Amino acid sequence: MQSCSVTKKVQIVPGNLGDYKQLAHYHYRDSHSGPYAAIFAMRLGRKTIGVIVYTMPSPGVELRNIATENFFAGFDKRTQLALVNKNIRCISRVIIEPRLRGLGLAGRLVRETLPRMNVPIVEAMAVMGLVNPFFEKAGMKAYAAKMPVRCVQLAEALSLVGIEKDTLIDAQATEQRLNQLGPFEAEFAELQIKHFLQSYGKRRMMSGGLERTAFVLSKLTTRPIYYIWINSDMEVKV
Repeated sequence: MQSCSVTKKVQIVPGNLGDYKQLAHYHYRDSHSGPYAAIFAMRLGRKTIGVIVYTMPSPGVELRNIATENFFAGFDKRTQLALVNKNIRCISRVIIEPRLRGLGLAGRLVRETLPRMNVPIVEAMAVMGLVNPFFEKAGMKAYAAKMPVRCVQLAEALSLVGIEKDTLIDAQATEQRLNQLGPFEAEFAELQIKHFLQSYGKRRMMSGGLERTAFVLSKLTTRPIYYIWINSDMEVKV
């Protein structure tokens, strides 16, 4: 079936938990999404080929304050929670059946369901935003989190021993470079990695090797991106 014929035939309709469960195993995060505010399904005939799950928002999100110029900040916790719950919904999951990815269906699913939530603001957080920016294609604005100081320090320390940032996307390549370091550089890198791991509970005791390197890089290079969509036809409720 040609891609154009697929995109013309799909329909986006109110869905349910059953639609989500059909596709949940394709998502990179834990399949349990928790309580939801709304679910919409993308269907091709009777088959569910996509799903989007909306949930209630988290009470405090730092990048939300930046995106809204602290509109939801500065209140006591009870007032803030009430204000956030009145005005915001969060996109928790967007899943497209793998064989139909790359056709723009994820962006369409987001774009066409945003107004249906009937709230002034919809937000999302995604660690894969730089790889697949479909939220932006759907009309949401992106705000990238700043790299934590510990990540900056480790990246700079590794650069000092010749392991540059472009290597840090590949755990095997990084591990190979670590194994090739001379005694002084290896000791320096090891001390820096152990210091970095102090922020990660039991992980701070991990022994050197590919598994530890992969974990370090997952924390060093993955920064969630915050997305926000503001419904210009609605005013914030206070």
